Amino acid sequence: MSRIKATFDALQARGRKALIPYVTTGDPFADATVDIMLAMAENGADVIELGVPFSDPMADGPVIQKAGERALARGIGMPQVLEQVRLFRAKNDTTPVVLMGYANPVERYGVDRFVADAKAAGVDGVLVVDYPPEECEGFAATLRTNGLDPIFLLAPTSTEARMAHVGRIASGYVYYVSLKGVTGAGHLDTAAVAAMVPRIKQFVKLPVGVGFGIRDAKTAQAVAAVSDAVVIGTALVQLLESCSRDNVALAAGAFIKDIRTALDT
Repeated sequence: MSRIKATFDALQARGRKALIPYVTTGDPFADATVDIMLAMAENGADVIELGVPFSDPMADGPVIQKAGERALARGIGMPQVLEQVRLFRAKNDTTPVVLMGYANPVERYGVDRFVADAKAAGVDGVLVVDYPPEECEGFAATLRTNGLDPIFLLAPTSTEARMAHVGRIASGYVYYVSLKGVTGAGHLDTAAVAAMVPRIKQFVKLPVGVGFGIRDAKTAQAVAAVSDAVVIGTALVQLLESCSRDNVALAAGAFIKDIRTALDT
């Protein structure tokens, strides 16, 4: 059983919802990522999405775009991302880690090499934003063969055919993008999310996490009421921008603790 499935099974047994924070590898400091990940895990993060920096992140808003640019300027690429996972795994062998990014860095690294090295590093799942499910069944199968969960996005515009396709090849969980647009943009319509999640579950027999537009404990709590997991990225990345190296992990931990308390209330 994968770490992701084990985590969701344990949460479901306890009547809890998953908290999935996103951070960009190498931002705001090249050497702080592992400390941030450990602090988040210690304060209630159930799964960690680790962003792979890319120069043209089409789904990301300005906050995460700038984080990626800063990380790239510090020389953070796929080898460094995988090394951060290895270092994290040396201290935490239980919290699932999902790599989230774009096709270009994966293909430049080499798909087979990427899958092998991600497995060896301790990665649990992979979400490639611009790999539509119809075009990457082979990649998804390779991930599953190597014990990695292929995770896919669904959106308000997703057709039932797309949901069914994702339901056939995804594992771990699916990520429902609650807004039309980029990360951190727009106003979250909780009623629309509440209507969409049951539709997705008709076709996808996996936990449904909801992200894009979740900024604080209040919105996280509202989304958790109608989903299996809350994914929060832009607000966290923006918070960390203003931190010093000495307090960045503490700030990440405190932010996660606040969200976790709201979800458990």
